[in-house]
Amino acid sequence: MEHIEAILLKFVMITAMLGIILTGIFDISFTETLIISVILTLGAYVLGDMMIFRMSGDETEHTKRNTIATISDIGLSFFAIWLLCELMVSGKDGLAMAAFISALLIGAGEWFFHVYLDKRVFAYDGHK
Repeated sequence: MEHIEAILLKFVMITAMLGIILTGIFDISFTETLIISVILTLGAYVLGDMMIFRMSGDETEHTKRNTIATISDIGLSFFAIWLLCELMVSGKDGLAMAAFISALLIGAGEWFFHVYLDKRVFAYDGHK
């Protein structure tokens, strides 16, 4: 149940940030923003949180794990958002910049999300 709550929290965070940047500033439709949010949430949770974050040091190295996972999330977010925007919204200018700004904001949120994961999710699944 903790993983479902974590995925929902991550989805809300990503959707809010992409809504502000992609829909609010770069005029990408909210439907496309939602699709990007779903894909990014699931991909980042599986790759970034379940694999990279958990495998990048032991549980006592919180800052190291968080730094590695956050940088990975920024890179993954940038390329995923840019690629999905290019596929879904062809012909718009500034998509790389939109992806870059979005990835930086998502990375900031991910730093705090990883703290939440350590305390509320991974503490329950037998890894602490």
